[in-house]
Amino acid sequence: MAKGMKCDNCGKGIMYGHNVSHAKNRTRRIFKPNLHSARILRGAGYVTMKLCTKCLRLLKAGVTRTKNQKKEIKEVQGSQVEEQPQAAAATV
Repeated sequence: MAKGMKCDNCGKGIMYGHNVSHAKNRTRRIFKPNLHSARILRGAGYVTMKLCTKCLRLLKAGVTRTKNQKKEIKEVQGSQVEEQPQAAAATV
C-alpha cells in the first residue's frame, strides 16, 4: 500500500475542503500535511521516516506519541532525531 502524504508516526494525511472567495464562491482544495524526512535512532541503527512537524517537535523534546496511544504520552530516553537536508534547487 502506498503511503503518499501521510505521517509515519501519527497518520496525519491529506484533508479536503473549499477555497471561499469574498463573494462566497466555493472551489475545491487540498490541505496537505507539513512533512519532513528525518533519521531517527532506533536500536542499533537509523531509520528514515516522513514526519509531520508536530511529531518532529515532540520527538526532539523526548516525547513519543503514536497512532495507537494518542491520549497516552510516554517518555523516551535517549531518542535522537537528525533532520535530512533539503535538496538544493536547480537554478537555470
